[in-house]
Amino acid sequence: MLSITDTPSEPTYSPPQWSRKSRPVIHQDQQSTNLPSHSLADLLSKTTPSKQRCHPSSLPHSARNGIGQTRKRSPQKPPLRTNGPQAQVVRRDDDWTTRPELRLRILGLPSEITTHTLWTSFSRHGAVSQIEIFEDSRGLRDGSARITFSPPPLEPFWQRIQPFRIRWGAAMSIPVQLSLEAPRRTYYHPSPVNPSIKYPELMILQADSIDFGIMYDQNTMMSMHTVVASPMGRIKFKQNMLHRETVVEFRVDINNRSELFRFSIPFAHLNTILRIDSGQSDKIELVVSLPTPPHFFRKLEERDTHDPKARYWAEHDAWFRQTDITDFPLQVRNAPITIKKPGPIIDIGRWTTYRLKFDISSSKAQYLFRQIGQALRDYNISIQEMTEFEIASHREPAVWKYIDQSIMAPHEPTSTLADLFKDESIPPLAFPVRYQLEVCISHGYLSEHNLGQEFVRRLREMDPTKAQDVLEYVANQEKRIFAPMELFDIKIIKGSASRPPIPQYCAFIRSATVTPSTVYSNTPTVEISNRVIRYYAEHADRFLRVRFTAEKDEGKIYSTDKDTMNEVFTRVKRALRNGIKVGERHYEFLAFGNSQFRENGAYFYASLPHLQAQQIRDWMGSFDEIPYVAQYAARLGQCFSTTRAIIGTRTTIKEIEDEEHNGYVFTDGVGMLSPFLAQLITHELGIVRTSSEPPSIFQFRMGGCKGILAVSPHSKLQEITIRRSQYKFAARHEGLEIIRWSQFAASNLNRQIIVVLSALGVPDEIFIEKQKAQLADLTLAMISELKALSMLQKDIDPNQMTLTLAGMILDGFQKCQEPFMISMLHLWRAWSIKYLKEKARITIEKGAFLLGCVDETATLKGHFNQTPVLQAHESMEAKLKSLPEVFVQLSKGANGKPKVILGPMLLARNPSLHPGDIRVVQGVDVRALRHLKDAVVVPQTGDRPIVNMCSGGDLDGDDYLVIWDPELLPREWNHPPMDFTPAEKIPLGRQILPDDLTSFFVEYMKNDNLSRIAVAHLAFADFMEDGGKSTKCLKLAELHSTAVDYTKSGVPARMTRDLNPSKWPHFMEKKNKPRESIYQSRKVLGKLFDQVERVDFVPVFDVPFDTRILNAYRIESTMLEDAAVIKRQYDAAVRRIMAQHAISTEFEVWSTFVMSHSKASNDYKFHEEIGRISMALKDRFRALCYEKAGGSSFETLAPFAVAMYTITVGEISEAVAEARARKTSMTADKMPMMSFPWLFHSVLGKIANRTVVP
Repeated sequence: MLSITDTPSEPTYSPPQWSRKSRPVIHQDQQSTNLPSHSLADLLSKTTPSKQRCHPSSLPHSARNGIGQTRKRSPQKPPLRTNGPQAQVVRRDDDWTTRPELRLRILGLPSEITTHTLWTSFSRHGAVSQIEIFEDSRGLRDGSARITFSPPPLEPFWQRIQPFRIRWGAAMSIPVQLSLEAPRRTYYHPSPVNPSIKYPELMILQADSIDFGIMYDQNTMMSMHTVVASPMGRIKFKQNMLHRETVVEFRVDINNRSELFRFSIPFAHLNTILRIDSGQSDKIELVVSLPTPPHFFRKLEERDTHDPKARYWAEHDAWFRQTDITDFPLQVRNAPITIKKPGPIIDIGRWTTYRLKFDISSSKAQYLFRQIGQALRDYNISIQEMTEFEIASHREPAVWKYIDQSIMAPHEPTSTLADLFKDESIPPLAFPVRYQLEVCISHGYLSEHNLGQEFVRRLREMDPTKAQDVLEYVANQEKRIFAPMELFDIKIIKGSASRPPIPQYCAFIRSATVTPSTVYSNTPTVEISNRVIRYYAEHADRFLRVRFTAEKDEGKIYSTDKDTMNEVFTRVKRALRNGIKVGERHYEFLAFGNSQFRENGAYFYASLPHLQAQQIRDWMGSFDEIPYVAQYAARLGQCFSTTRAIIGTRTTIKEIEDEEHNGYVFTDGVGMLSPFLAQLITHELGIVRTSSEPPSIFQFRMGGCKGILAVSPHSKLQEITIRRSQYKFAARHEGLEIIRWSQFAASNLNRQIIVVLSALGVPDEIFIEKQKAQLADLTLAMISELKALSMLQKDIDPNQMTLTLAGMILDGFQKCQEPFMISMLHLWRAWSIKYLKEKARITIEKGAFLLGCVDETATLKGHFNQTPVLQAHESMEAKLKSLPEVFVQLSKGANGKPKVILGPMLLARNPSLHPGDIRVVQGVDVRALRHLKDAVVVPQTGDRPIVNMCSGGDLDGDDYLVIWDPELLPREWNHPPMDFTPAEKIPLGRQILPDDLTSFFVEYMKNDNLSRIAVAHLAFADFMEDGGKSTKCLKLAELHSTAVDYTKSGVPARMTRDLNPSKWPHFMEKKNKPRESIYQSRKVLGKLFDQVERVDFVPVFDVPFDTRILNAYRIESTMLEDAAVIKRQYDAAVRRIMAQHAISTEFEVWSTFVMSHSKASNDYKFHEEIGRISMALKDRFRALCYEKAGGSSFETLAPFAVAMYTITVGEISEAVAEARARKTSMTADKMPMMSFPWLFHSVLGKIANRTVVP
């Protein structure tokens, strides 16, 4: 806690100087008279009020402060006192009473000891903050433990002559040895600006009161609830410099009991704090306004929070995450999720403005405030003085009655105003308008307290499409509107937010984000549809895609082995059981897709009398024979796969048996189709190919069947061959649907692959040199067209966007330094470097990332168990003879022709954690398989499928990493693989109901340890001498396999406490961990991390545009106007995508090279998702441009493309001129959008390279 640092921060508020040997500590009962006196104006650094005040809710994230207090202790040794009227206590440096915490080592404990027993014995001596029971290297308890007190105890009880005794059982006690441990750190935190300035890790100040409320306008806070401090209910304002967060603790009386709460605000979420002029020199008021709610916690009795099996307990285990602070928990429990909570004491999700009052009449408090002000400045947090600021009293908004008039209960009492307003002749708000208003209110762009009768009347009188345009405009701006009536004066050009036609395979989908504290409705966005929404297209607007996240933009809710998140999971279950209500619509749980499920998402549906959720589930298929809840849910989820329906042809089905032996299904998930049908699918989906041949493999859904279909020359015209393993359930819908198709993608290493290869004997220098070369090439590519082309054509991403950029370079756009082209290259480089730094994503030129399928000719040699495990010293010939075979043919080799890869190669599947997950196989040429390209064909012979040895893979749509770079062949080939036999599933024993599905959903969230296991494996692989072969890593690899199968098996992977790392390598960037738990890694991943320096993406706006395009045609004004209208629609659609996924720039949406996103899904899955979103966006607006241009031929479209380019150039040029005149920065958030004309990049390239200009 705060003691006066011996390193002064600034002369303006430095304490008196004293030697290091005798540092004073100011106790709570003393007031120092030799501290320099300062006026209130000196207490906090102020910013000069600008003419245009900056109000909290218009500011970026908020929060942090804190100040220290100490407490009166009985000293260990007689203190020395300095002279003076109010003497200070001086202590020696090694005096334990001066420490913020104290640690005792305990020896002689029985192996059965629990943290609860230790807490019971030691808590009577002081505040126990941590307990750790130690184990030896074999995982057995060694009879020792550590107790941490914070603050230290009042008396040195461990120094007593008599041995300390621990209570054991009802009437026993055990003597133990206690010893005082040396401090583990200095407990001072260096300033990020000047490391010589140090702050106490924890600074605490008592507040007189705290108000919870909202910002009513720029200078007014509406207080909704006030908590006043009392002797039994202190309000503590803590600044934790170690964790870089502000914590506020307070008590609330709930149903005749006093509960202790706190909320925490990371420094990163705080931008500005307002200091309100109270008119009294010894009183200070601070106002913090946040755009999103902080995390709230309630403290339970510490004695009740111990796990009898745990070796570790900390005081934070007693703090449970909260979702509501209410007097009516039963009412909340039985109500649907709504933005307006029933009867809250404090609405923690929406009252995100806080006013704290402080009494700083003591000189100690004044000094502490000065230290707080300096610390805040060091973290770029300003203190803005407000001379005019008001507090408004709480009043209930009447707007809910106005907008939901049609659904008010007849007996519900209304105010006089509401009675006057109520007019049965006035229709209610159209639901699309009502929904979009909820979007604006839930995100805080509009406040219900600013909306009145006149606003609702004007909204009702507008054309519904126009009203929706206005509200979508508000949502797209992402700024708080304090004067909503002014919105009706804004000229929204027709169609600026209206929805143009969308591709047939897409749908407008409404979505909601449910967090622990509130719910956000989101503007409908265009998404590729699925079977269910296509079939019920006339009711598509009644579906709601729901995601459960930790908070807005914080990503998914992660599992925990503690009970501290129980209330959060209870809220999730309540949403699934009771539904979500928006206006008159009550959305209820329907089902969840398999990808959705992993990311904590589900579909809800607002039932109609003639079409209810259960009827939709019945239509999906017959699932009654499935006895397992997890499998039942997975089969329902098949119907929600993102697919494109094939409607232009009829198909016939041929059924064949699987190839099965030795307990394995070698053809699991593989079917066949004819080349003719593959061509039809390619044409109907508009798949762009570099050759006339269709893709070799399609991942599909058809009725209750799933998996892949590989092209077979033996299949008849419209015939599809299905194997038994592909049939999952009986379905009414039997149409063919395509998810994706085979294509070449570059092979990239990652941290997990590198860890395994390193354990198998690949030298560190190989990885380091490859990354070094890639970094050099990326730098050279910015100035060399040849290098850029070479890299883009080799390092092909799954969305094939590098090939698009390569085509733009060939059209001369890099040579002429066209702004969009240069911005795209800068983004590609920044994105590539980001993933080199964070994921070790090293591109391997001699490799590919391909779909897998089976050898239908049974020619390839498989893996046989009797094959001896060869040692590193064996001859290459002996090694090659022992290898199973694969067939890999690339559609385009170095000479532009197909190429078969021969020789030894690596075969792996992501993620690979076990040393046996990466297999060495032999590439061979089989003429009968040459019709298959850009795929890895594996044998159906042998004792075990080789794909099963690769992290338990199969062939129903898995991608495989294939690398034939000899430098990456390890010394050890084909380490014994892990057994991936799934855990035994437990049948429910009765008919499965929707409540079983929702309970499984919540249980999965609570026990989904997949990411925790992967993170722990990475940490131990670096820390342990044996790396990926260490015992802990092998155990974690097994658990990871169980966790992967959890969605299908329903069997969770239980991660024991001993598998939680206590040390973290620096490259994992665990910023929230104590400094002493971070070490500098000397292994390969640490070296790779240190080799890379991140670069920021900075778009280019202020360079000339391409005159080859601008001068190509004379464009009429009507065409320019048409292009301008579509551009406004396009820009609005892009902004919606950016807002939905927390993407910073349009360039990232267009290219799919996203630098950061909302973390609702992992980076790899999100790259796939944004690829689909971007494709749908482009297809949608290309179709609209075709319509306006009068066709899609080059002659018809080229002038319109020039008009698109001209309009964009005009907007950018005007903004550049204005920025230069005002001397402001040209950042992407302030400049017009640029990507619109590049919907037709190939057309623009053709125009730019024409020799004859019409």
